Amino acid sequence: MDNYDRLMELCAQKDIEAKAGEPLKNHCSFQIGGPARVMVWPRGESEICLITDFVRRQELRGFVLGRGTNVLFADGGFDGVVLCIGRNYAQIRDLGEGMLYCESGASLSALCRYARDNALSGLEFAYGIPGSVGGAVYMNAGAYGGEMKDVLERTRHVTPAGEIGGFAGQAMALGYRHSAYSGKDMVITGAIVRLRAGDRGEIGARMEDYMARRRDKQPLELPSAGSTFKRPEGSYASALVDRCGLKGQREGGAAVSDKHAGFVVNLGGATCKDVLTLIERIQSTVLEQTGYSLQCEVKIVEQ
Repeated sequence: MDNYDRLMELCAQKDIEAKAGEPLKNHCSFQIGGPARVMVWPRGESEICLITDFVRRQELRGFVLGRGTNVLFADGGFDGVVLCIGRNYAQIRDLGEGMLYCESGASLSALCRYARDNALSGLEFAYGIPGSVGGAVYMNAGAYGGEMKDVLERTRHVTPAGEIGGFAGQAMALGYRHSAYSGKDMVITGAIVRLRAGDRGEIGARMEDYMARRRDKQPLELPSAGSTFKRPEGSYASALVDRCGLKGQREGGAAVSDKHAGFVVNLGGATCKDVLTLIERIQSTVLEQTGYSLQCEVKIVEQ
């Protein structure tokens, strides 16, 4: 019995949902990726602590997956443990005085709808941003002039040693597509947002306006991982890609969207290799023709 078998046995003993060989393409918006060695769906912080500590002590590879909207998995899958913080860990509750606590697996749009239904304003910009609250915190998600840092009061996490902690204020280190969690092995488990009282109808109208803009400008009808590149200083990635005549450029089943040049989409049957080859071609062409170096915003997970 190897350590992965021991993990499966531990999960069975603790009644934690786990599965070996689960296809990762079924858990990410790109719909690309081979099987995970083991995928685990924890229901609470105690189970997250147990699994993360086991992974650390047994020196296994681990990856934390939320809603899978900003990730590209290898065609061969992931030879390690995928901790899926999603459907089993997604509660939202009202703390009063304009503050909401949200478990990290809840979708960001669900949090926006909860705020609207309770006449709380401040999260309208985030409506329609795909992904989980944990992912939004991790990368300080933003759109239409708003960012998570505008509303984020405090975070909660589990360390690789299975200990519970959190950040607040400047310790969250929120910047453009960056937080204190960027590049770290901590598991974000929750967040408190501070909102302000508003009119439910007006809040809903702003949310629907932002969603209509997304539908109009973004290729939401095709699998993708959202914006492929970070915004370079002094320009916009989509404008640079468009200027270089790369709209519609294809590699296998992957293509630069005809609708929005900042998106690489899966036209059907795209592989990780297709996407990476196309990204590299875009980066080299844009650098050669404009002098801008585009940095990939999508998290690439190697086998």
